[in-house]
Amino acid sequence: MKYTRREFIKAGVATTAAIAIDPKSAVSGNKNPYDAKNLPTATLGKTGVRIPLIGIGTGSRWCSVSNEEEALKILEFALENGFYFWDTASIYGRGDVVSEERLGKILKHRRKEVFLATKCRDRNPEKTKREIERSLNRLNTDHLDLLQIHSIESVEDVKEITKKNGMYSVLQNMKEQGITRFIGFSGHTSARAMALAANDFDFDNMLIALNHFKDGVQKFEEDAVQVAAKKGMGVMAMKVIRPRETVVSLNPADLVRYALSVKNITGAVIGIDSIDVLKKNKEVITNFKPLDEAKMKELRMSLTPFFRSNKLEWMQPLYCDGMLA
Repeated sequence: MKYTRREFIKAGVATTAAIAIDPKSAVSGNKNPYDAKNLPTATLGKTGVRIPLIGIGTGSRWCSVSNEEEALKILEFALENGFYFWDTASIYGRGDVVSEERLGKILKHRRKEVFLATKCRDRNPEKTKREIERSLNRLNTDHLDLLQIHSIESVEDVKEITKKNGMYSVLQNMKEQGITRFIGFSGHTSARAMALAANDFDFDNMLIALNHFKDGVQKFEEDAVQVAAKKGMGVMAMKVIRPRETVVSLNPADLVRYALSVKNITGAVIGIDSIDVLKKNKEVITNFKPLDEAKMKELRMSLTPFFRSNKLEWMQPLYCDGMLA
C-alpha cells in the first residue's frame, strides 16, 4: 500500500511507526532541474544543487506588499529571471498575509521550477509534525527541497532540539521518507550554538545572519560559517542589507557584495518588495566579483554605528522575522 506524503505526516502525529511512501513526486536523480537564466550560481554544499547567488526571501519585506497581485508578480518575475531559490517559514506573515499561503498560489502551477525552503519553529516533535503538514498544505505541495529549524538561539536550544526523539529526529525522518530532500537550520543570535549544531549533527544547510553583532562578541563569519563549510554544508547569509536601518549611507549593493565575498558563503537570501529591487540584485550578481580585503575592511569599519545600536527589534535575542500571531 502506498501513502502520500501528507498521509505519512498525519499518521506520524499519532504514531512513530515508519511508513513506506512513493517518492515519485519529489525531484530526484537530476539535482539541478532549475533554470537560472544565465545568472551566476554556486553549489549548495553537499546537496550538489546549484543555486543563484541570491535567494528570494519572502518574510516581512515581501509580506508588506499589500496588493497580492503585485506580490505574486514579483515572484513570477523572479522565476522568469532565474531566481528560483525561495525561502519562507511557517511563521512568516504580516497582518492578514501569510507568506506560505501566498507562495502556494504560484507553486500550485510552478512547483517544479522552484527550489523551495521553509522553516518550522515549534520545538515539540509532535507539534513539529503538524507544523510541517500545515506548511505543505499552505504551499500546495507534497514535498520540500529544504526544511530548516527556525532560529537556533543558544547551546541549550541545540541540546533540546537534538535530544533523543526530538525535533532533529523528526527532520531526519522527513528526509528519509522523501518529504524533504535536505534539512538545515537558521539563526542570528549565537555563533557558538550554530557552530555546535553544524559540527555535531548531520545538516545540509545553514542560514546565518551577517553583520549582526559587534566583532569579537559573536563570530558568525569567522567561526560558525567556517565550521559549517568544513562539514560540507551550504551556507546562506541573511540580514545582509539591514545595517542600513542604522547607517543609511551604506550602499545596498556593497552590502550584498560583502556577504557574497565572505569565505565559504554560498549565497544570500534577500527580502524583496518590488521588481525594481530584483532588477538591481540581478545586476549585482551578474557583474559580481569578490571584494578585496581592503574593501571588506572598509565596509566593516563603516558598520561601527550599526554595531553600537541596541534598539533594533530584529537584533533582540528572541526576535523571529515576520512572526504571525
